[in-house]
Amino acid sequence: MASNANTVNLKTLFAPSNIRQLAAPILLLAMLAMMVLPLPAFALDVFFTFNIAISMMVLLVAMYTKKPLDFSVFPTVLLITTLLRLSLNVASTRVVLLHGHTGPDAAGKVIEAFGHFLVGGNTAVGVVVFVILTVINFVVITKGAGRIAEVGARFTLDAMPGKQMAIDADLNAGLIDDKEAKRRRIEVAQEADFYGAMDGASKFVRGDAVAGILILFINVIGGLIVGVLQHHMELDRATNQYVMLAIGDGLVAQLPSLIISVAAGMVVSRVGDEGDVGGLLINQLFGNVNVSILAAAILGVLGMIPGMPNFIFLTLAAGLAAVAWNTGKKQAAEAEAEAQPLPAQTPGQAPESLDATWNDVTPVDVLGLEVGYRLIPMVDKSQDGELLKRIRGLRKKFAQDIGFLSSPVHIRDNLELKPNAYRITLKGVEIGKGEAYPGQFLAINPGRVGGTLPGTATTDPAFGLPAVWVDNARREQAHALGYTVVDASTVVATHLNHLLMSHAADLLGRQETQALLDHIQRESPKLVEDLVPKVLPLHVLQRVLQYLLEEGINIRDMRTIVESLAEHAPRSQDPVELASRVRISLGRAIVQQLFPGSNEVSVIALEPGLERLLHQALASGGEGGAIEPGLADTLMRETAAAAQRQEEVGLPAVLLVPNSLRWLLARFLRRAVPSLKVIAHSEVPESRSIRVASMVGS
Repeated sequence: MASNANTVNLKTLFAPSNIRQLAAPILLLAMLAMMVLPLPAFALDVFFTFNIAISMMVLLVAMYTKKPLDFSVFPTVLLITTLLRLSLNVASTRVVLLHGHTGPDAAGKVIEAFGHFLVGGNTAVGVVVFVILTVINFVVITKGAGRIAEVGARFTLDAMPGKQMAIDADLNAGLIDDKEAKRRRIEVAQEADFYGAMDGASKFVRGDAVAGILILFINVIGGLIVGVLQHHMELDRATNQYVMLAIGDGLVAQLPSLIISVAAGMVVSRVGDEGDVGGLLINQLFGNVNVSILAAAILGVLGMIPGMPNFIFLTLAAGLAAVAWNTGKKQAAEAEAEAQPLPAQTPGQAPESLDATWNDVTPVDVLGLEVGYRLIPMVDKSQDGELLKRIRGLRKKFAQDIGFLSSPVHIRDNLELKPNAYRITLKGVEIGKGEAYPGQFLAINPGRVGGTLPGTATTDPAFGLPAVWVDNARREQAHALGYTVVDASTVVATHLNHLLMSHAADLLGRQETQALLDHIQRESPKLVEDLVPKVLPLHVLQRVLQYLLEEGINIRDMRTIVESLAEHAPRSQDPVELASRVRISLGRAIVQQLFPGSNEVSVIALEPGLERLLHQALASGGEGGAIEPGLADTLMRETAAAAQRQEEVGLPAVLLVPNSLRWLLARFLRRAVPSLKVIAHSEVPESRSIRVASMVGS
């Protein structure tokens, strides 16, 4: 049994997935072993070749990486490759000092090739080449990459709060769901961790460059001591042999180090994530035809000067001119393909009738979005307009939060608008407008920013907060100062979402109400059949639901709404009375929406004398009520002041009144105090305790 168990464990251990997991620990153990165990020359050749191959692979991966986080393991790769080079230096130093007197291939063919063939067997040239490579690596590339990583880490950490606020804003606006918000938060945290790790990992590469210089001198001095004193070699022969071995050892280590440093610089210095480095380099460097033509002309003029290498200059000038001609031809073909001429009338085709027809009568769109011509790419399906995706997400979020599916948003261009303007209409009537600038970002001031930004000052169209339109170059600065930064598509989508929520009642038409009933009927057919149209007409149900939506109550709990209507509709068909009964049934949800996570309900109440006056006004005025002008002015003024005090202490503005006064005061105070919610005593569940924070009329 034990033998079978061991066989199973061995099979599990050497499974393909486990072998991949064991590769890194085995490599680390091998590198540590190289520092203490002697290696033959052939093994050194294998490991030096492997080191060069790994460095080339890292450079190629860095070139084809579209954004830094796609190569998030790069800081660990830097540490492992640095440890590998140092281990090889220790192992090769041991072999050079032990067997260097035997010949130039004592430490393997790779070191011999780098020491003899690459520098021509000249020790002075070898030393100069090694010093130049070390200076390039240490002073130029590694120092620059480390500085970029340091600044990137600092700005990324400073911008984290702003990015988190932008994610929360997108989530609250319904532009993204919980999973996408979670993914973006993780990506922001990973980005900060990556730049912080790169800032530290760059010190490994700099330390490796310093170690390379010290190891070269140690190898030279140690080799001379060993060769002259132990092996009794002549000084000239010992100097030539050990110096060449030390140079070959240094070069074979510095070349991979230089390649890894270049890869690190490419990863941390790239801007944008549209494509790999090679594609971006070709497109942006040779994409401008005028630049290529001017460069070709300058090279051509220089090539005609006597004494210059005319053939080389003229050949490069011709090559650049050919690149410019080819690029211009491709751009012209793309522009021609994008142009869509009007279809020509075929011979014999009858001219279009000039008489009016019923086709000329177009219905008014329930929801419309009109854009200026500069905003067309945002809503053009052929150009993968980002705003189209966001609008689809808005309708889905609206249906989930409010409880019914709104009419689709019909988008069209309007040449009468300003180029960057847009207009949102409801049944042909404008309900909102604003301006957006594609390619720029709106930095919104939430009230606690750390400075000002240069740009086009404006106001957030959705919530009226002060904002500034800034270029992409100032996006990170805006994040760092505490601004909430959103792109142009998000600005329009957030504005549209805000208007959808505030006009939900107007979006619930007869057709949407019937569709909502049909949806409920699939789950509870008997419940709907007993109510509509046997007891309650469809238009009355629609009006009841609109009354609820007007006061910010969602209708997701249609089961409770239908059951309450089925209970009270036989006694009354008045939509106001039925809406009041439904509100009582939904009381727990209403209070939960206003006071989430709190068992105490902190409200504004009416002074008893004021209540009596309002009851008298309601009794004398009927359903509409008639409040004396002086009393109405006092009521609005004191209620607004009480609501402001509630909001200043972080509490919702809620007025608690008797059932009979709730409808009258809700309509009366809606325009004067838009943020005020009026609830009735019977809507508060018995499990909640009531605390009167202020009185109106006292």
